[in-house]
Amino acid sequence: MPTCWAEPRSPGARMAAPAFAPPWRDRQGAFSPFKLAVLVALFLPGLWLAAQAGQGRLGGRPIMEAIHFTGLWAVRILWLSLLVTPLRQMLRWPRLMLVRRMVGLGAMAYALLHLVLYAAELKWDLPKLASEVVLRIYLTIGFVALLGLAVLGATSTDGWVRRLGGRRWQALHRVVYVLAGLAVLHFALQSKIDVTEAVLMAGLLLWLLGYRLLAPKGGAPGLGRLALLGLGAALGTAMVEAGWYAVATGVPPLPVLQANLDTAFGLRPALWVGLAGAGALALRSLHLLRERLSPPRPARRAA
Repeated sequence: MPTCWAEPRSPGARMAAPAFAPPWRDRQGAFSPFKLAVLVALFLPGLWLAAQAGQGRLGGRPIMEAIHFTGLWAVRILWLSLLVTPLRQMLRWPRLMLVRRMVGLGAMAYALLHLVLYAAELKWDLPKLASEVVLRIYLTIGFVALLGLAVLGATSTDGWVRRLGGRRWQALHRVVYVLAGLAVLHFALQSKIDVTEAVLMAGLLLWLLGYRLLAPKGGAPGLGRLALLGLGAALGTAMVEAGWYAVATGVPPLPVLQANLDTAFGLRPALWVGLAGAGALALRSLHLLRERLSPPRPARRAA
């Protein structure tokens, strides 16, 4: 199962591709509006943060607000990189693979900015930064996740694919699932009391990992499996939330589980994950319906 950030290449592309190509060009060197649009989208959170900072809208502790913002977007973009393969398979849209590496590198960039801003909050006192990382367990976990993302980013090039060989390289890049788990644990630990968004990201990660377990090699799971996956991920999210509050605060699990049925104060993470699973099921269903209703393509003449 493809798990890494590299882009697919067509036969002969290694010989034709230049040593360096701008990120808005495809493997053949042609301009790709799709890649450019994704590149611009990756910059948008950072540009919004810069605009808010320039207008003094980040509150009394602007650097700390920026730290939380960049960490949140690092996690979100990392999840999007993990979503590329499921979307490509469910929609049979191979061009999505052109941007997987770009999205993964975007997650790494926001994670690095997250660390740089934390160093700025400490007045660039690097010894203190090192001691904080060592002594605070949630910072240790986050730093390990960041180092792992940096390694994956550095080895995402075609040159490293050739050096390591396909199997070893893919085995290395499967570590991204472990790094995602560390990232969401770091998110939850630093959130302290309100872990709503961290639990939501944990539930979405459950769906992404479950998809890879259920999907046949090179294809998408059937509609029945997708429906069970959405339900299972939602239930798993509810259990993660209840377990977290039980361990961290001593709140009994049952009231937390029952809170998922009360929508008076908004939807709980488990319901959002269930809706995301239902959305994936709807996308797959519509694509299959479209394929069934579309006229058959004429067979290609053999060379």
